[in-house]
Amino acid sequence: MANVKLSAAELELVTNIPVILTKNRIIAAANALLGEACSGYQMLLHAANNVPDAVKQFSPKIYNGENYQGLPWVMLDYPRYFTREEELAIRSYFWWGHYFSITLQMNGAFIPTYAPKLQQLVFAQTDWFLLTDEDKWQHTIHSNNAIPLVEADLKKMMAMPFVKVVKKMPLKHWAEAPVFFQDAFKALMNNVFD
Repeated sequence: MANVKLSAAELELVTNIPVILTKNRIIAAANALLGEACSGYQMLLHAANNVPDAVKQFSPKIYNGENYQGLPWVMLDYPRYFTREEELAIRSYFWWGHYFSITLQMNGAFIPTYAPKLQQLVFAQTDWFLLTDEDKWQHTIHSNNAIPLVEADLKKMMAMPFVKVVKKMPLKHWAEAPVFFQDAFKALMNNVFD
């Protein structure tokens, strides 16, 4: 027979209705935050001169999940262009207990087109990082898998199977998240997709 007993702390939590209702309100707020960010992104993306029409044609999508490394998350993909050979996406992300982040993810023909322009991004905003994981679906950002973009070697980056550059902000700065997302997205549009 399976052990289905709960500890005293677990029993207290499972009977505490306001805890889960508060969590649900926070997830709804994260969805609303990314929805608002998306409205600004759409105007900026459609004004960008160096983004292919094929990339612009896909509508934004917000995803929710309960279990990225055991924790809830909300993610906006826009733009979001995925084929077998190429992908180009900007992911705006809320990860419970960790941070907000915005990530430019690309592979295929997008790397030689846009990776050389990442240096311009460094001049605009210095707090971007290059993720070095071999798994492109890894979304954690820590000192073992991220180097400051300013220190990245362009020649090595051009040889990578995919490129992910990311900027993050602590959740304790929730009120600043709208500006964080708009400024970061605008920096990408003005410096990488100009």
